[in-house]
Amino acid sequence: MTEVPSHELLRDCEAIQIPAGNTVILPAGTPFHIGQSLGGSWTIQALGGLFRVAPKDGDALGLSPHPAPPPVSPASTLGPLEETQVWEALKSCYDPEIPVNIVDLGLIYDLVMEAHPEGGHVVHVKMTLTAPGCGMGGVIAKDAEQKILLLPGVRHAQVDVVWDPPWHQSMITSGGRRILGLES
Repeated sequence: MTEVPSHELLRDCEAIQIPAGNTVILPAGTPFHIGQSLGGSWTIQALGGLFRVAPKDGDALGLSPHPAPPPVSPASTLGPLEETQVWEALKSCYDPEIPVNIVDLGLIYDLVMEAHPEGGHVVHVKMTLTAPGCGMGGVIAKDAEQKILLLPGVRHAQVDVVWDPPWHQSMITSGGRRILGLES
């Protein structure tokens, strides 16, 4: 049997319980191990469950926290924006239980960019989740919104979770299927 290296939280740490989506405080000294480190956050196993730890709290894990993104200044909202930039931002978002980004999982159903009346763009995204009862929908949608808002030229981003059509694993891209071992 292979031992999984375990660590202890260095300080109290805010985390999101997976899959419920509840915010909890994990106390300092709690044993944990990292299951996934993708998209800037960490999925840890602790106290018999899974939790998502935000980039700002890496120090509680004994890691360097990911730096907070710089605030978007009004001047940066006026630059050009390509749709490919939005897709790349979405590819940096992950379901905390699955090591495939939300684009390759087939969770993005629609992406619309519109001109903002004062310059720049408004981006609307419709996405779904792999399971209707997953409490992480708001967390994943917020992560996607924040990453889109960091793009030059974006004044507003809205990511809505929808359920029609229902997601099915046939929606996963071939790249995502390879990562999950569903095809070679």
